[in-house]
Amino acid sequence: MRTFYPRIKPYATHRLAVDSLHTLYVEEVGNPDGIPVVFVHGGPGAGCTENDRRFFDPEKFRIILFDQRGSGRSKPHAELRHNSTPELVADMEKIRIKLKVEQWILFGGSWGSTLSLIYAQAHPGRVMGMILRGIFLCRQQDIHWFYQDGASHVFPDYWKDFVSQIPLAERHNLLDAYHQRLTGNNEIVRMAAAKAWCTWEGRCASFHPNPDLVEHLGSPHTALSMARIEAHYFIHDAFLDENEIIRQVDRLRGIPALIVHGRYDMVCPVDQAFDLCEVWEEARLEVIRDAGHASSEPGTLSALIEATDEMAKTLMDAS
Repeated sequence: MRTFYPRIKPYATHRLAVDSLHTLYVEEVGNPDGIPVVFVHGGPGAGCTENDRRFFDPEKFRIILFDQRGSGRSKPHAELRHNSTPELVADMEKIRIKLKVEQWILFGGSWGSTLSLIYAQAHPGRVMGMILRGIFLCRQQDIHWFYQDGASHVFPDYWKDFVSQIPLAERHNLLDAYHQRLTGNNEIVRMAAAKAWCTWEGRCASFHPNPDLVEHLGSPHTALSMARIEAHYFIHDAFLDENEIIRQVDRLRGIPALIVHGRYDMVCPVDQAFDLCEVWEEARLEVIRDAGHASSEPGTLSALIEATDEMAKTLMDAS
């Protein structure tokens, strides 16, 4: 069973102004002459953590991490204006150009898999391979499963806490009800909604209870950006056409992909990975039998690190 590579600090950090409002935090870790790989974090709104650097052999990879608009160390925090999927795709291109990267590997889980797939469909010539986890297709049915009717049947106790923020009269559309509170002017209501939103997600994200994950997602800084930005994206169908990723799968032809998905993923059920792999022949799926959604679960973590090692070997052997 594989585990994280040792802790490592960035050798370079950048502040990249992508428009008149947003400035992104970007860092580079590992070998400046290594294989470029970009870590695409989840949420949207979660931001990167120190452990996100550790999925990759630092001697073989030039590891690029960035906090998406409104997330992590990017400014302004939790900002919803000028924050959409096409703008995030454009940001990734600006990062690639600034860092003088011709092609890179995309590594993303959950929403990070969504954004990676949309970016690859927009710029297939810039992608040499993909490693994805917890596929999230962002279809209406996928959003409905987690925020209205689906996971609620598996975690009724956690669901009770989630819906307690919302009056009975509004519970027929929880996404809209939460969106109103997360974008409202009442700071106390906004923060309570953010904590409840992220606590629900954190509790459902792992096969075994993970209090540290729940605490991290429920912390004020992370909860506010993640809840606000997720609700903003999901109320707008992630700024995608319905089933856009599947319908445009031909744009991924020729891109090798390794996909890791937990069998008991209740945030993004594994049928999403199966639906994608049914139409994307270059993708290879590994289902982890005793895992949920989180990347930190032992089986998932081991499979992801094996995937980065395998892709490095394949690319180095081919060069």
